[in-house]
Amino acid sequence: MNIFRLAGDMTHLLSVLVLLLKIHTIKSCAGISLKTQELYAIVFATRYLDIFTNYISPYNTIMKLIFLGSSFSIVWYMRYHKIVRRSYDKDQDTFRHYILMLPCLILALLINEKFTFKEVMWAFSLYLEAVAILPQLVLLQRTRNIDNLTGQYVFLLGAYRALYILNWIYRYFTEEHFVHWITWISGFVQTLLYADFFYYYFQSWKNNVKLQLPA
Repeated sequence: MNIFRLAGDMTHLLSVLVLLLKIHTIKSCAGISLKTQELYAIVFATRYLDIFTNYISPYNTIMKLIFLGSSFSIVWYMRYHKIVRRSYDKDQDTFRHYILMLPCLILALLINEKFTFKEVMWAFSLYLEAVAILPQLVLLQRTRNIDNLTGQYVFLLGAYRALYILNWIYRYFTEEHFVHWITWISGFVQTLLYADFFYYYFQSWKNNVKLQLPA
């Protein structure tokens, strides 16, 4: 554990709390992509297959349970909650997210650290997480007007991965044999996808105007 890893974890946790705050208090999921939330649920379900078989620490287990539970609860709220689901913009959230899964699975079967079920699923979760934000970004570009909580949620998601890159750099120079190309490349691709959003987010913050993305 180091300051960058901890900051990344807390930023990720904060992004989830912001989204849950929006859903629970406002009873709205407007501007949120169900497609992205479903992909994140699959990411965590395939990444944490070892949650009850590979104990590392109380912190590790608690974080896994939080991300698993929150991801599936968000999907449930958006699909089945009688009030929240009314605010879901199904007509705009039309990205065919399932087309992302097959290439990620094939890539995981071909490029993994060890050809076992858990390792392949771990690699699959990394590849899928790298592109899971795409439906959300497309939805934001279509709707253009972005409320504060949605903007903060997406910003925190991107910041979490950027902080993890700093964590990997730090560990590379302080730990022997710390080389994880699959994790690094996936994380770098994921962060690049946020670049355009980051630019307009900081522009809106600097100019004190409402966040809008170009169509």
